[in-house]
Amino acid sequence: MIRKLKSGEYRLYSRKKDPKTGRRRNLGTFKSRAAAEKHEREVQYFKHH
Repeated sequence: MIRKLKSGEYRLYSRKKDPKTGRRRNLGTFKSRAAAEKHEREVQYFKHH
């Protein structure tokens, strides 16, 4: 899940909420949406291999 920050950067959050904090886990901040989407695909790939 990608959200745009006020600073203009994009942050990738985990799809599920973290049971410990009740929030989504931050999986990294990126300058462009494309970079965040690319990383999200990498994360999903890694989860299944």
